Amino acid sequence: MEASSLIGGLSARLSGVSPLSEQDTPGLLQALAQVPDPRDPRGRIHPLPGLLATAIAAVVSGSSRVVEIVEWAADLPEAVWDRLGATRDAFTGARRVPDDSTVSRVLTGIDADAQDAVVCSWLLGRAGLAGAGRRVIAVDGKTLRGSGPAGSQVHLLAALDQAEQIVLAQIDVDGKTNEITRFVPLLDGLDLAGAIITADALHTQREHARWLAEEKKAGYVFVVKRNQPRLYRQVKALPWAKIPALDTTRDRGHGRHDIRALQAVTCLGALALDFPYANQALRIRRRRYNAATGRWSTVTVYAITNLTAAQAGPDELADWLRGHWAIEVLHHVRDTTYREDASRLRTGNAPRVLATLRNTAISLLRLDGVASIAPALRRNGRDPYRSLRLLGLA
Repeated sequence: MEASSLIGGLSARLSGVSPLSEQDTPGLLQALAQVPDPRDPRGRIHPLPGLLATAIAAVVSGSSRVVEIVEWAADLPEAVWDRLGATRDAFTGARRVPDDSTVSRVLTGIDADAQDAVVCSWLLGRAGLAGAGRRVIAVDGKTLRGSGPAGSQVHLLAALDQAEQIVLAQIDVDGKTNEITRFVPLLDGLDLAGAIITADALHTQREHARWLAEEKKAGYVFVVKRNQPRLYRQVKALPWAKIPALDTTRDRGHGRHDIRALQAVTCLGALALDFPYANQALRIRRRRYNAATGRWSTVTVYAITNLTAAQAGPDELADWLRGHWAIEVLHHVRDTTYREDASRLRTGNAPRVLATLRNTAISLLRLDGVASIAPALRRNGRDPYRSLRLLGLA
C-alpha cells in the first residue's frame, strides 16, 4: 500500500484539506494554511500557519504548556520570524511576537479535527512510506486526566503506524459515546487495503471485524479477553497442549528475564470460532523472572486474526502483537516527558490541540531516528534551530 493512498484518505475527511503524496508534500506552513482560522479577520495580527508552526517547534524543543511555548517563541531570532510571516508594528517597525493570550485563544478555538487531519497528512507525506510493505496500524485510546473532573475528561482515540511510530489519525471520544463507536470514524478516512489493524480487547467487536474485512479489505489482530465471554471460552478451550510453540523470544534487562512463546492454530471445522472471518487463534505465554524477588510469573494472552497461516506467519504475528506497544509508548512519553496528565488546561479545544502538538513532535523525532525522546527535547531546547530545521523552517 502506497503512502499516497493513505494520505488521500486522510485528507478527504475535510473538503478544505487537499490530498498530498510523498512527491508533493508541502512545507509545514503551506500545509497548516489548510486549517481554518477561528479568529475574526478584523482582529488578526499573526498568521495562523506561523502560530501553529511555532507551537509545534516549541513542543519539539520540550515546551509542554502555553506559557512555555510563548517564552520559547519570544527568543526566536528575527530572521526566523520573517519565515513564519510575523508582522511588524506600523510605528516602530519591530516584529510583533504573539503573547500568551493570542496563543491561548488560537489553541482554544481552532478546529481540532481539521488540525489532526492536516498534520497527520503532512506527517505521512514526510514519512515517504510508498513501497515500504504491509502497514501495521495500532489503535488505542488515552484519557487526558487533567483536562477535567472525573467523567468529563477529554478522551482521544488514535491510530499509529507501528513501523514508523507516527500518528496517522486521532479522534475525540466525547462523554456521550465510547471508544467502540469511534473506531470506524477514526479509521474510515484511511485507505486500509492490505493493512493490518492491531487493537486491545475493547475493540474485539464483531462489527469491527466485519467492517475491516468487508469494507476496508484489511486484516485484524485482536486481543481476546473476558469482555467477549463466549469467544474467550472458545479460544481458551482450543487444544493448546497439543500445539507447538512456533515463535519464541527471550529478552533480558532491568533485572528481568522474559521468555515469550507464541502458538497459532487454524480455526476450521471443529476448531472454528464464532467470530467474523477469524482464521487463526493465538496464544502468547510470557514467563518473567524477577531478579529482585527471585520468582517467576506467567501471563497468558489470547488473540485472533482474519489472516490465514499463509498470509501471516508466527514470527510476523508475534512482531505485530509486540509492536502494538508502540502506541502505549507514545502515550507514556506524553505523560512522563510532557507531563500531559498533570496539565490543568481545560478551556475549549486546547487540551486536544496540545495533545496533537505532542503527537506531532514525537512523530517527527521518531522519523528523525530518535529512540529516546527526553534527551532529544533537551538538545533541541538548547538550540532552537534544531527544532526549526526538523520542521523545514530554518
